[in-house]
Amino acid sequence: MNPMDIFRVKGLWDKFTQNHPKFPLFMQAVARNAIAEGTILDIQATTAAGETYSSNLKLTAQDMELLEEMRQLMGNMR
Repeated sequence: MNPMDIFRVKGLWDKFTQNHPKFPLFMQAVARNAIAEGTILDIQATTAAGETYSSNLKLTAQDMELLEEMRQLMGNMR
């Protein structure tokens, strides 16, 4: 990965979190307290035109393995 891309994405993320300060706090709380095998994650998006899309998934042992690998990878990038 190009280091300049990392800096660009970091700047975009910083702006996003300024615009939506509760979102990172929500994600941290979920990561700390709700990510476990059997947890059901629901997501919904509503367009400006009022169209709604929604989906959910139940975390499996395989999902937990992937999430742990991603957590370690992200920790190594800090």
